[in-house]
Amino acid sequence: MATTSRAEPDVRQVQRRTVLLLGSAQLLSAIVTGATVSIGSLLAVDLSGSEAWAGSVATMMTLAAALAALPLASLAERRGRRISLATGLAAALAGALLIVVSVVTGIFVFLVLGAAGVGVGTAANLQARFAAVDLADAEHRGRSLSAVVWAITVGAVAGPNLVQPGAVVGQSLGLPPIAGPFVISAAGLLLACGLLLAGLRPDPLILARQLAARAQPAGPPAGGAPVPAPAGGSLARGLRAVRHAPAAILALAAVVGAHAMMVGVMSMTPLHLQALVAGPHGVHGSHAAGSDALVIIGFTISLHIAGMFALSPVMGWLTDKLGRTQTIALGLATLLAAVLVAGFGQGSTAAVAVGLVLLGVGWSASTIAGSTLLAESVSQKDRVAVQGVSDMMMGVAGAVGGAVSGLVLSWVGYLGLNLAGGVLGAAVLAAAVVALLAGRSKPVGSVPD
Repeated sequence: MATTSRAEPDVRQVQRRTVLLLGSAQLLSAIVTGATVSIGSLLAVDLSGSEAWAGSVATMMTLAAALAALPLASLAERRGRRISLATGLAAALAGALLIVVSVVTGIFVFLVLGAAGVGVGTAANLQARFAAVDLADAEHRGRSLSAVVWAITVGAVAGPNLVQPGAVVGQSLGLPPIAGPFVISAAGLLLACGLLLAGLRPDPLILARQLAARAQPAGPPAGGAPVPAPAGGSLARGLRAVRHAPAAILALAAVVGAHAMMVGVMSMTPLHLQALVAGPHGVHGSHAAGSDALVIIGFTISLHIAGMFALSPVMGWLTDKLGRTQTIALGLATLLAAVLVAGFGQGSTAAVAVGLVLLGVGWSASTIAGSTLLAESVSQKDRVAVQGVSDMMMGVAGAVGGAVSGLVLSWVGYLGLNLAGGVLGAAVLAAAVVALLAGRSKPVGSVPD
């Protein structure tokens, strides 16, 4: 007991430094996500020559994030968070460079492959929020998680607005102006990788396992051997752990449902705004860096991403103080308001922007509260596998949302797309309300390690 007490101040110090390092890496790496989201659908139409491929970039990003989630979780279990996170960001760096190549060569397949690399980086950024709670105490899990999510704000908001400064960078390097934002993104990713590899020591996941083993009656392995990691982050093991925890089921539904709504509406908004600003034939015109449409799109997506991340500390505080399920319900209600405002205000760029901000805020509340509830609803030996399943399902939901949203937009328009998302959100909200009425929510929850 005395050993644990002496170690406790060091653990708190490691936790503070871990959150700071993760947040710094998130800030640097989020630039590429913002740039790809805001420009990707327009580049896809330009390079493919068809609006049918408008959702391909968002779809590939989210599909790659889904496919990478479990391998990155398995890598974290074997080697720790440091190696897993750096590997994901290295893939995003390669993706950003491939997008530059696609712009220079005009080859559409390079754009798609680059989006896949960026998607792997997205999976790493999703895992980082869980890394922030590996060493956090129960009363501060929501705030620790939200602090890392909040750090994305500056980079993610900057990404869509790098069109003009990126044009200067691109021209100075002899590249097309639109390639500039991705050059800047690649530099940020390189710095983020170096920061994680050099600074994330001790590894929070490995240290958390060592502390958990020390707390067991039998003590740590003889001879000071490393604490063995559980068998790889398998889909079956993660699903089995979720199935046996009702709170984890609700958390997973909230995170996945909110992400599907957000990606489905957000990925098609640039195309809707392009048509709204430039007229019915604008989507076929030039997407020059200085066009009015690109400026409005970049500003709107920036507001949306700010909504996703800027209020993260508030959502973390609400998660810890108000309760996990209550904050999930609040987030889903905000998502419903978002699709109503954006859908019925589809003819106004201001109304669409307000709807996109609400969409980001609702996503933030649902994701932070849902992720916190998920992390504490299962035992530590299953936690990383369950987190991998969560990120995989988020990616699948986003990929389906991005792919289907283009078809829905062409069939029933922007209003119909928003209403379709509202149906999904209402279903998950109903489940959260049922959980509240059943008394399954509490301000701070935990499962013994």
